[in-house]
Amino acid sequence: MSFALPYNLLMVVWLGAFFGGIISGASGFGFALIAASFWLHRLTPVEATALITGCSILVNAGLMWPLRTAIEPRRLAPFAFGGLLGVPIGVWVLSILNVSDFRLILGTLMTLFGLYVLFVRRLPVFAHVPLAVDVVVGAAGGMLSGLGGFAGVLPMIWTQLRGWPRDIARGVYQPFVLVVQIFTLTLIVVSQVDKTALTLIIISIPPLTAGSWIGWQLYSRMNHEMFRKLVAAGVMVSGLTLIF
Repeated sequence: MSFALPYNLLMVVWLGAFFGGIISGASGFGFALIAASFWLHRLTPVEATALITGCSILVNAGLMWPLRTAIEPRRLAPFAFGGLLGVPIGVWVLSILNVSDFRLILGTLMTLFGLYVLFVRRLPVFAHVPLAVDVVVGAAGGMLSGLGGFAGVLPMIWTQLRGWPRDIARGVYQPFVLVVQIFTLTLIVVSQVDKTALTLIIISIPPLTAGSWIGWQLYSRMNHEMFRKLVAAGVMVSGLTLIF
């Protein structure tokens, strides 16, 4: 690929970064699935993987500052610890698992959960559980990151079931995603990042920044119920994307 990118390819890269940034800024997850819907049609798998992972790390890192007051290390730590344990397992399982079956099962479960949350008034709350449960959820999220970049799905769902306020929940699962994505990048992507991929990441920064800023403004205007519905819809759409 020439570094003088064709105009239509440049627009595809920018649109994926912009709309992925909006979704991530508004909900704290979903960047990879939205961006991939644009980029996988025009980029090679290696380029798309590097671009998705690199931009996802950038957008999550950029949102840490406005989230800083909501991040509680004692809540985040067990998830992050489990996630770091889970990533290598996920990378190993990826080599022996039928990925199509995995995507179908995960997508179906996500779709059903999203529908359930959309149509119930109140979720069951697990306010008091052993710390080990949060570690296990984090480990499962790490495994999903190693399997295909779905790090935030289970921690995001679990923080909703814990009954935590939206800021506290997001202060757990979004930093968690950042930590495990950096580790995943170290394990499976860094060896494939070349000059072209780095160029694509750099030119994505302006629309990525603009999109995440717009998404954060939307998030700031949501109440807890609106945020719950947005997350449910995001989980459901993400699940359908995995299935189809």
